[in-house]
Amino acid sequence: MSGEQELGITESKEHNPGDWYAEVVQKAKLADYAPMGGFIVTRPRGYALWAAIKDNLDGWFKETGAQNAYFPMFIPEGYLEREKDIVEGFDPEVAWVTHGGYDELEERLAVRPTSESIIAPFMAKWVRSYRDLPLRLNQWNSVVRWEATETKPFFRTKEFLWQEGHTAHASESGAWEEMTLRLDQYQRLYEDVLAIPVLRGRKPEHDKFPGADTTTTVEALMPDGKTVQGGTSHYLGQSFADAFDISFVDEDEDERIAHTTSWGLSWRSIGALIMTHSDDQGLVLPPTVAQEQVVIVPIWQEDTKETVLQYASEIAAELQDAGIRVKLDDRDERNPGFKFNEWELKGVPVRLEIGPNEVDDEEVTVVHRPDGETITDDRGDIVESLRDHLDEVYAKLYAAAEENLEENIREASSRNEILGTIGQHGGYVKAPWCGDEACETEVKEQIHAEVVMVPFDEDEEPIGETCAVCGDEAETTAYFAKSY
Repeated sequence: MSGEQELGITESKEHNPGDWYAEVVQKAKLADYAPMGGFIVTRPRGYALWAAIKDNLDGWFKETGAQNAYFPMFIPEGYLEREKDIVEGFDPEVAWVTHGGYDELEERLAVRPTSESIIAPFMAKWVRSYRDLPLRLNQWNSVVRWEATETKPFFRTKEFLWQEGHTAHASESGAWEEMTLRLDQYQRLYEDVLAIPVLRGRKPEHDKFPGADTTTTVEALMPDGKTVQGGTSHYLGQSFADAFDISFVDEDEDERIAHTTSWGLSWRSIGALIMTHSDDQGLVLPPTVAQEQVVIVPIWQEDTKETVLQYASEIAAELQDAGIRVKLDDRDERNPGFKFNEWELKGVPVRLEIGPNEVDDEEVTVVHRPDGETITDDRGDIVESLRDHLDEVYAKLYAAAEENLEENIREASSRNEILGTIGQHGGYVKAPWCGDEACETEVKEQIHAEVVMVPFDEDEEPIGETCAVCGDEAETTAYFAKSY
């Protein structure tokens, strides 16, 4: 296969989004498939996206009191069993180590599916007084959840990268504020960094994190009508603190049980980023996370090569000095058309085309990746001009995602309306719901859609008095959708 053919995306996002997504991930050099089913190899360009997400979140976490730590990837079976809900909730997902070398272990070790059971005992050890609270820990690591079957790079893999925060507080209100703060930060990441608007709410009772009092979520709608659980933040109540004896002496010298939280966001956010913005030409990235924000493609004949390259090099140096991530593609062995296609495939937000005409007129030709809009700019104010272009590209991406979201939230008042609307349009369907899991199951068995979120009480009034499925009194509004 020739280089030109290798660059092309052959699948359609609209008609075959699964194969299209896999092709974009591989041809944009984000990931490859590992020899073990359900695992991926993250390539440098893919890891750069995770690093950009990590840098943003890590800074916000530290600004708000969280400190990074690291705990072992193996958890003794006895530690898991101290919190029965964790054991029951994750039992089908746990990978176990039974041998070390040739020797059978006295106690099985779980490869962490999540770290509450290994972190909580140390929080109990480190907390003695109210003066030790709040204790805010975060770790960047990988976890393994073996039950994943229909795997898709970044969206669902047996091992995935994430961050998990774990905190202990003196009061319920302090823990609740912590949970909300982290949910706010996840929303900020999606909307201010990834150019993806989200909905926020809580998970229904039967879909909470095992052992949690409340699980909150940000949900992002993909162009194919499915939702992505973008990040979750949990108020764990006192169940974990009670199980692991996270207690403290308060100001009155009374011993009390702490309130704890946990919160996590994984590289599923990369999957959402790819699926939301990319197109049939390849990857599309917002400038906030793009490894190269601007690529310069010089166009020359032999007699103009020196002057064009000199002009392009000066512009590249000026942009780099201004902190703009720029790549000058001055390869001899590739023609401009190939370079255009290659950098479009890799998702670079802005392309500058520079030929002898641009040199003579002291101009640059600017092309926006999302829509191919082409503008001619003066050379003199290139830095400010490019910053404006990058902002405009971000705004275009956000606006398109926002339009997709707004156009795909619909209401239903009966079971058949829920089924028909999701079946025809996808997206979110809002319906009054009694809160009974059996009503969700009726929908799930028909079209594999579920209640992905219920709005916070203060955000939305109920849209009906009786459950759309069973006709009993409605407790809340439910958002039904198919999920990744």
